[in-house]
Amino acid sequence: MAGKAVSALKKIRQHRSNVARGRVGKSSFTDTTEAMILEYIRGGNTPKKAISNLTLSQMRAKPTCGGWTIAEIVLHLMDSDLILADRMKRVIAESEPTLIGFNESLFARNLFYQMLDPQAAADLFMRNRRLMAEILKRLSDEHFQRTGMHNERGRISLRELLSMAIAHLDHHMVFLNHKKRLLGKRG
Repeated sequence: MAGKAVSALKKIRQHRSNVARGRVGKSSFTDTTEAMILEYIRGGNTPKKAISNLTLSQMRAKPTCGGWTIAEIVLHLMDSDLILADRMKRVIAESEPTLIGFNESLFARNLFYQMLDPQAAADLFMRNRRLMAEILKRLSDEHFQRTGMHNERGRISLRELLSMAIAHLDHHMVFLNHKKRLLGKRG
């Protein structure tokens, strides 16, 4: 299984750019479910590790290049992951549930991202992934074909939601690590 998992992880990494560009559900991407779950779990500690050598003032520093601060990215990752976990749970537990989109900019602006604790958000991100993975590991292959109806993206499967969670973290870690380098910290 280790060889299969490594090969599957390579496919995941090659496919991520398509997922990040919103092409989820429109590709012929195939992978082992076990490898996807492993990648999902591995990502759980990524935000916490990435901010471990930063001060709160560094995380809240407005970047000269614009965009979100590191703190805002971490809070966004937490909220997005909680929302994706909720969507996955609904697809698992309910029959064709409605999945509602959200406006990430409004969340960042109106939910006080700049004032909240990014360390606590990184901890919650990690714990949420661990618990969600415990559910995912217990499912049959058929469960990953179950779908819900997203109000913006249309029909989406549990497998696609899992793929989105993996790719979303990678997508935002590029920006977080770039901002760390601007602060003189390693990515």
